[in-house]
Amino acid sequence: MNSPPGAPPLRTTRVLDPEQIAMQAGRQMPFLRLPVRALVFSDRQLRLRQLAASHPMREYLIFIADLAQAQHQVLQDYAAVALPASEALEAAAKLLKPPMPAFGWTRDPVWLHEMRRLLTLLRVRVPQGPARDTLDRVLAADDAWIEQQADLLSRRIMFGLDLAAAPLIAAGLQTYWTHLVQQVAEREGENIFGRTDPGTECPCCGSAPTVSITRIGADEAGFRYLHCSLCSTEWHYVRIKCTHCESTKGIHFESLSPQPGVTLSGTGAREGAVKAECCDSCGHYLKQIAMEKDPEVEPVADDLASVTLDLLVSDAGHQRSGHNLMLLFGDPETETETANDGGGG
Repeated sequence: MNSPPGAPPLRTTRVLDPEQIAMQAGRQMPFLRLPVRALVFSDRQLRLRQLAASHPMREYLIFIADLAQAQHQVLQDYAAVALPASEALEAAAKLLKPPMPAFGWTRDPVWLHEMRRLLTLLRVRVPQGPARDTLDRVLAADDAWIEQQADLLSRRIMFGLDLAAAPLIAAGLQTYWTHLVQQVAEREGENIFGRTDPGTECPCCGSAPTVSITRIGADEAGFRYLHCSLCSTEWHYVRIKCTHCESTKGIHFESLSPQPGVTLSGTGAREGAVKAECCDSCGHYLKQIAMEKDPEVEPVADDLASVTLDLLVSDAGHQRSGHNLMLLFGDPETETETANDGGGG
């Protein structure tokens, strides 16, 4: 990726004592933050509209906001779906594995119906043009093609993926998995979801995080949570520790440095709210979003709006590990790119 003309330079902050900061994880804090049905997509669409106001990617952010609004509507009365047996949940917990892995869990066919309902709601907000054409194409597609595209998304494989249709199908997957997690938690209690090995995977669906977020509030102040790219679950992860290779060595932060006369349009957030945590050990990075700098941040929205930071950090030699289903990087006509190969987007 090439840096955009006139982009603000990167500012590097090197962390000197990661062990001392990591010890704070011994303090009591909620390990898991499950998505709230009434808020998860509603908060996302509101933040996207706020960020879009004076952003170079305004049209795309508004489109994703409309998509999130449709996700919110569908989630409020989502149809019942098949749930895992209690015994299977307990067995997964003992093995430190996610009980409903994104690739491996048999999706209830209900998700296809609900995805089409979601896209039908979105369609009334999208004017004539390429986006409407893509919507109509996905709505008319047969189940087999959609399931095949969903499998590629779940496995983070770019070869054969329809990049134009991907955010639409991903929106259906996100809504289904969010509902699935909520249904299991309502039946079993949220403690049924335990820690996983590796700890970089979502405890519910095993997906990669989009970003990490340091939270505010009495119980969570200063603690970092990883935000799942698929089901929007958040789980605690020690600060100053690579979210790709789990190293605590060679961690430093990159951020956009404001200069006189330069507007930080590359993030949309307040200064210091979005940084890239870079690991010299493995060469990967994950964005870290700080609520203490901007209490209105939302993981998926602020990740989308800060793509300029991705471009600059990539130019500096680091590879993105965060996964945002609303904006995938890659060339589907070249080679297969999977999570195991470090592919992100």
